[in-house]
Amino acid sequence: MSSANSTAWKHSSKYSAESSCKHCEGVIRHEPWCVTESQAVSYAYDILLDAGKLTLEDRLILHALGVAWVNNSCHCEAS
Repeated sequence: MSSANSTAWKHSSKYSAESSCKHCEGVIRHEPWCVTESQAVSYAYDILLDAGKLTLEDRLILHALGVAWVNNSCHCEAS
């Protein structure tokens, strides 16, 4: 396929890899486990990025298990 034809085809389709969800890669619809669809997954995603968003109940459970849930000190970028 020539580059002119492939460019025309790319612009004629309303769905492309660039328009896919950055979390689940869904193009037409999100997956049921996508952070944008599931409140439980959204909560888990949020507490990974910010330990301060952990609920008191979950903090107590983790404490009882010997887990110290703190913010990441390596200052890595979230993708």
